[in-house]
Amino acid sequence: MDNQRNIILAVLLTALVLFGWEAAMGYFYPQADTPPEQVQAAQQADAGDARVQTRDGGLTSAADIAAEKKDLKTALAGGGRIPIESAAVSGSINLTGALFDDLTITQYRESIEKDSGPVRIFSPAGTPAQHFARLGWVGKGAQLPTLLTVWKAQAGAKLTPETPVTITWDNEAGQTFAVTYEIDEDYLITASQSVTNTSGDQIVVRPFGIINRTDRTASLDTWNVHSGPIGAFGDAVSFGPDYDDLAEEGVVEMEGKAGFTGFTDVYWMTALAPVDLRAEGAFRSLGNGLYRADLLYDQTVVGKGQKLVTKTKLFAGAKEADVLDRYEEAGIEKFGLSIDWGWFRWFEKPIFALLLWLDKLAGNFGVAIILLTVIIRAVLFPIAQRQFASMAQMRAVQPKMKAIQERYKDDKQKQQQEIMALYKKEGVNPLSGCLPIFLQIPIFFALYKVLMLAIEMRHQPFVLWIKDLSAPDPLHILNLFGLLPFDPPSFLGIGILAVLLGITMWLQFKLNPAQMDPMQQQMFMIMPWVMMFIMAPFAAGLLIYWITSNVLTIAQQWYLYSRHPQLKEQAAKDAADKERAAEREKAAKGET
Repeated sequence: MDNQRNIILAVLLTALVLFGWEAAMGYFYPQADTPPEQVQAAQQADAGDARVQTRDGGLTSAADIAAEKKDLKTALAGGGRIPIESAAVSGSINLTGALFDDLTITQYRESIEKDSGPVRIFSPAGTPAQHFARLGWVGKGAQLPTLLTVWKAQAGAKLTPETPVTITWDNEAGQTFAVTYEIDEDYLITASQSVTNTSGDQIVVRPFGIINRTDRTASLDTWNVHSGPIGAFGDAVSFGPDYDDLAEEGVVEMEGKAGFTGFTDVYWMTALAPVDLRAEGAFRSLGNGLYRADLLYDQTVVGKGQKLVTKTKLFAGAKEADVLDRYEEAGIEKFGLSIDWGWFRWFEKPIFALLLWLDKLAGNFGVAIILLTVIIRAVLFPIAQRQFASMAQMRAVQPKMKAIQERYKDDKQKQQQEIMALYKKEGVNPLSGCLPIFLQIPIFFALYKVLMLAIEMRHQPFVLWIKDLSAPDPLHILNLFGLLPFDPPSFLGIGILAVLLGITMWLQFKLNPAQMDPMQQQMFMIMPWVMMFIMAPFAAGLLIYWITSNVLTIAQQWYLYSRHPQLKEQAAKDAADKERAAEREKAAKGET
C-alpha cells in the first residue's frame, strides 16, 4: 500500500512539473502585459497581422513589415545622406539631424530562408522599426544643433574603414560644430564631437549621445535571456530595467560611471561608450512603445577661442563574443559581459571556444556538438569506472545492510549509525556514484547558455530537417510533422529528437542496477518520459548533446558490465528476486 501511494505521489508530482513549469515561469518572469482590449483585438485579427516577439527580434506583423518597406523606400530616397560601407555593415548617415538611422548587418540574414534580406539594425524615425543614434549638445549661451539641423559634408563623402567623414554646422553666431566619424571592419564607429567658440562670450555645453528605439522589433525577453536596456555602470553590467518596468517608471537614472549604455536583443546590440571622459547613463520611456538610452557628459564652459572635443564610440551590430572581447580590451568597460554568460562564464567560454574549434574541424556545428560530447565522456570515463566499482561494492554489502535494517528497524538513529560504520569498514562511499552526474551539470548548463546566446550558433544547420541548432525541433508529432494546420503548445510540442531522448534515457536506466527502494525504481522508469516533455521546447543542439551522451553512456555501461561481471549478475539476481516477490504478492492477493 505504501509503495502504491508513493507511486501515485510520484505521478502527481511529475504532472505538476510537466504542466506547471510553463505557468510558473510566466508567473515569476512575466512577459509584457497587454491590455485586455489589445488581446481581444489580436485574437480577432488575421494571424498574419499579429505581432509576436521572437528570439531573433524584428518586425513580425504583416502590416508592420509592409509599412516598414514602404516608409524605408520614402525615407532613404530623399537624398542628403552619406553612404556607410564596411565588411560587416552598410547603410547611411542622415545629414538632417546627423542621425545614424540606416544600418544593416550584411553577413546575417533575417531568417533561415536563403532569399531573406540582411538584418536591419537602424531604421529612420517614424518607421515601424524606428531605431537610431544621435550625438549632440545641450547647454546655454549659444544656438545648438537640433534634429532639424542640416549638416554639411564634402561632396562624394563615404564612410568606410579607409575614409573617415567629417560633417560641420556653423550657427553664424560664433560657434562651429563638427563631428568626425571613423568606422572599423566590424561594428564600431568612433565619433569625435567638437565645438569651436570664436564669439566674444563663453558658452556652456554638455555633450550627449542617445539611442532611440521601438519595442516592436525587440527580441523575446524571458526569465533566462534579457532583452531591453543594458549597460555597464559602476562596477557591474546591468541587464535591466526591462521595457515593461521602464514604461511604468518613465525614467530610470543609472548609478555610477557609465562604461557603456544602450539596448540589447538576444543577438544584436546598439550601445554608446565614452572615451577618456566621465559620463552618466539613463533610460527613458517616450510613450507609444518608444524608448531612449542617454549618455550624458559633464557640463563644460567653452571660453572665447577655445575648442571642446568629446569622443564617443557607437556599437551597432551582432554580439559576436570575440569582437566584444576585443572592444573591451580596446577600452570599452566590461563590454564582453554584454553577453549574459552568467556566473559560470569561466567555464562556459572554454566550452564555447572548444565548440568553435570543433566546428572548424568538422565543418558542421551538429557534428561539433557530437564530438564535444565524445570528448566530455572520454574525460569523465575514469570517473565512471570508479562509479561502477562503487556500485559493485554497494551491491556486495547489500545483505549486511538488510541485516542491519532488520535488526534495528525500530531504532532509525542506531540503524543509520551502524550502516555508516559498515560503509567505513568496507571502504564504500555511497555518494561516489553521483559524481559523474554532478560534473555533467555545469557542462550541460554551459552548452545550454552557448546555444541560447551565441550568435555563432544562430541558423546553424545539422542534417535533414534540423536547419537551426539554436531553435527547437521544428517537426512535431501531434500535427503529423506539419501536415495538420496547427501548432501544438510548447509542452506538447514533441519532436523526433525529444522521442529519441526519452528512448535513450529509458534504455540507459534499464541497464542500471535495480534500486532497493521501489519508489526510486518507479521514478527512474517515469523520468525519461517526463524529460521528453520538458526538453522538447529546448534548442535542437542541446537535445543532440543529451541523446549522444545517453548513447555513449549505454555503450559505456555495456563495457563496464563486462569489466564487472559480479555487478551484472547481481543486477540480474535483483530483477529475478523482484519478479518472484511480485508474483508471491499477486498470488497472496488472489488467495484472499
